[in-house]
Amino acid sequence: MAKRDYYEVLGVARDASEADIKAAYRKLALKHHPDRNPDNPQAEEHFKEASEAYEVLVDAEKRATYDRFGHSGLDGRFGSGGFQWSDFTHATDFEDIFGDLFGSFFGGGGRRARRRTAGPPAGRDLKIALALTLEEIAAGVEKKINLNRLQRCEACGGSGAAAGATKETCSTCGGAGQVQQVARSFFGQTVTVTACPACDGEGSRITKPCEACRGEGRVRGQATVSVRIPPGVRSGNYIPLRGHGEVGPRGGPAGDCLVFIEEKEHEQFARDGNDVIYRLPISFTQAALGDEIQVPTLTGKARMKVPPGTQSGRVFRLRGKGIPDVDGRGVGDQLVQTVVWTPQDLGGRERELFEELGNLEKKRAASEGKSVFEKIRQAFTDSTG
Repeated sequence: MAKRDYYEVLGVARDASEADIKAAYRKLALKHHPDRNPDNPQAEEHFKEASEAYEVLVDAEKRATYDRFGHSGLDGRFGSGGFQWSDFTHATDFEDIFGDLFGSFFGGGGRRARRRTAGPPAGRDLKIALALTLEEIAAGVEKKINLNRLQRCEACGGSGAAAGATKETCSTCGGAGQVQQVARSFFGQTVTVTACPACDGEGSRITKPCEACRGEGRVRGQATVSVRIPPGVRSGNYIPLRGHGEVGPRGGPAGDCLVFIEEKEHEQFARDGNDVIYRLPISFTQAALGDEIQVPTLTGKARMKVPPGTQSGRVFRLRGKGIPDVDGRGVGDQLVQTVVWTPQDLGGRERELFEELGNLEKKRAASEGKSVFEKIRQAFTDSTG
């Protein structure tokens, strides 16, 4: 049976926030946990399906891959046998609500849920907006971006401790970085595991902090990183740069940098999916007699034939002159819409020629029994009907 869409599994929209995804999974996990459904053999399958969807959608890099390539883009992430409980890295996200519910499920046969180990927390993720032109989007581009972030303190090597200082084991948690609280209610006993408040979950405390960073192990600094933008991206897409966010305090791992794409407004072109639209002004003479015209494209110029009798608003298609599909499914087209240009200031000779043309049109209309306006109306009806 084909896998269901992960967003459908969790019942969330494709632009759902991390909080929405977490709330949706929490609800499904409570509903389908096998311990709460001992007589329902399908419960574990539903629980596993929801857990697999959560594992992907709550991770920025995995979610970006899935959004671009679907299930096929994740074939190598869960091994040849597909998703296994050992792949689920977010059990501790819900310990504050489920207590030992996950422990009882993952812990059987030595498969215990992965709890947060003692140590410094990870750093904050950064979000950067990167504005691109349509030309850059069509071709793909590599950009350098400047980051203002918390970086490792060079004076203490990121430890937060002054030279020669040591770390001592936290007396509150005994070095575990966690404390447990037991609550009893009508439904039984609930064990809640939280970070130790005395050492902020690190399991140790610095005896003498570094003066340069005041014991934080990190200082504010600047960095320049490169990001490769594939062809075909659009506003709202993002590129995750793993480990390029802010470093955590006292040697904690770095967060990620999420580069969000923005499209710059173009002076000549408008985007419609993978197609681009260009409005081409032509004269009365070119519309009536036809012409071969050079038009701009995202990659240079192209010649296009305007046949005689072209009406204002007619659309011509230049194949393959649009934007490549971000998933590699071909290239869009350029749509050229003609707009017949009406001169506003006529010179003497120009006015004479137009007056002469107008007299000829009147004579022709009289001989055919139709006014010019009726012909125009008929031509419009024929083109739209």
